[in-house]
Amino acid sequence: MARRMTTLEVRRTERLTPGMIRVVAGGGDIADFPDTAHTDRYVKIVFPRPGVRYPEPFDMEAIRAELPREQWPAMRTYTVRALDHAAGELTIDFVVHGDRGLAGPWAAAARPGDVLRLMGPSGAYAPDPDADWHLFVGDESALPAIGAAAERLSAGARAIAVLEVGGPEERQELPAAVEQHWVHRAADRPDQLVDAVRALEFPVGRVHAFVHGEAGAVRAVRHHLLDERGVPRSDLSVSGYWRIGRDEDGWQADKAAERAAEQAPQRAPAAR
Repeated sequence: MARRMTTLEVRRTERLTPGMIRVVAGGGDIADFPDTAHTDRYVKIVFPRPGVRYPEPFDMEAIRAELPREQWPAMRTYTVRALDHAAGELTIDFVVHGDRGLAGPWAAAARPGDVLRLMGPSGAYAPDPDADWHLFVGDESALPAIGAAAERLSAGARAIAVLEVGGPEERQELPAAVEQHWVHRAADRPDQLVDAVRALEFPVGRVHAFVHGEAGAVRAVRHHLLDERGVPRSDLSVSGYWRIGRDEDGWQADKAAERAAEQAPQRAPAAR
């Protein structure tokens, strides 16, 4: 079944921190965009290739059928930070590294009236109201989902967030009820995120944990929670959003190759 395409227009942008820009879009198909229960609700943003003429109306199935693969639009995965059907607005926060990448420079240059095309949404996580407490771990790329989850917590819920960012200027406001531990990135301390989680004194009771961000850091935190803290897999939402040195296309290819390797039948060792 074809995935839903939503076409919106940029209404306004806001520089949240030196490295993050908020884009608020509306109009168009906003009324039909589903309001799912997931706080990690994500979409594929569609970026047409420069100089390529696409069929109208814009249709990914037609594009894939009629155009060579190198002319297909690029896609980047982003979390929906907020959806307000009453106001007719959808909000996405973009990490920006100057002119590097595709989506960040687009967000930095976005102006009211610019077209924003989305496919989705998908998602799998929301804070479990039956958990005794909540743990959020991630970097800038996970902040939109962590912010959305923190705002969804029920009154009186306990939550701890461990967040790695480039420096104090990249911190963002989270609800005051969330106990926050901010880690400032340092090239000579690649393990500082898992070290910060390891240093926590965990509250008593069942934790529901959300751990998303750079793949290597996420893997280290996952192992710590499973092997050292004894957190059941069913109480973990874990995903690598990106990998150092790889763009999203490369990272998605890496993940596909890893999944294929995991699913491949194991060959018996050769007899000696």
